[in-house]
Amino acid sequence: MSLDLQTLRSRARWAGWVRPLGIASIVANIGIVVTGGAVRLTGSGLGCPTWPRCTEDSFTPHGELDLHSAIEFGNRLLTFVLVAVAVATFVAAWATARRDLRRLALVMALGIPAQAIIGGITVLTDLNPWVVAFHLLCSMAIIGVAVLFVRRVDHPDPVLATGPAVTLAWGTFAAGWLTLYVGTMVTGSGPHAGDVDAPRNGLDPLQLSQLHADAVFLLVGLTLGLLAVAWNLPGDARRAAGVLLGVLLAQGLVGFVQYATDLPEVLVGIHMLGAGLVSAAMTWALLAVREAAGTTTPGLTPPRPAQDQDVPSVV
Repeated sequence: MSLDLQTLRSRARWAGWVRPLGIASIVANIGIVVTGGAVRLTGSGLGCPTWPRCTEDSFTPHGELDLHSAIEFGNRLLTFVLVAVAVATFVAAWATARRDLRRLALVMALGIPAQAIIGGITVLTDLNPWVVAFHLLCSMAIIGVAVLFVRRVDHPDPVLATGPAVTLAWGTFAAGWLTLYVGTMVTGSGPHAGDVDAPRNGLDPLQLSQLHADAVFLLVGLTLGLLAVAWNLPGDARRAAGVLLGVLLAQGLVGFVQYATDLPEVLVGIHMLGAGLVSAAMTWALLAVREAAGTTTPGLTPPRPAQDQDVPSVV
């Protein structure tokens, strides 16, 4: 049965929002990383000492409400903003009738309640540093998926390449994830536990900081190589690699200054913002190089067969 004209117009309106909502997903998920960092840096991680309730008797803080409770509860409320953005993104993706966008939007939507549960586990384990690290890395992964979503809105059926340039891009991406992971270990060994009684991971902060610096140098070196390779590629590969290098240099500068000044809270918060930007930039660089190399390199992976392609988009 064919759709009536009003339904088609409604779908077209929603589909017109698919890209702005994808960008909103990136911004919202980077934002929750920053606000989650604010919870830890203010020592408010156990401002609501249980989950899913704030206290044993109430879902909201009351009576003994203090600043820590307000900060922690406020961060929990931001989850509903993420849910609203994720649901709207999924509705817009559904309106495009494109299965690739629907799948990615579904992954982002399911990631939000999964993150809420992991966040609850961090509280129930008294801010165990390994659980906290996993919580942050999951946010980094959702940011990457959101970047992929926006990329697929603009490039619906790319030819993806193999070869040296793509191998270098994958290596850079892997080094980025290594850097992020070691960064969470550094945080788990340092002073910002989120609560005065929260445990630390017991590892040596000095040695971990050196390991993190080594990973950063590796990542920057690979990114320089990627920029050199991308310089002769079409599309936005050069710009994506350049943006990644710029974000890494800024992030490295903040990291060096915060280490030299005994980890002031403001700089640590900025560094967490930078981590979200690194996740977004390194995903963009990988996708851009794979697609740009696919337009020029012979012997590439062919595009999907016609029978596997999605229904044409209404956008």
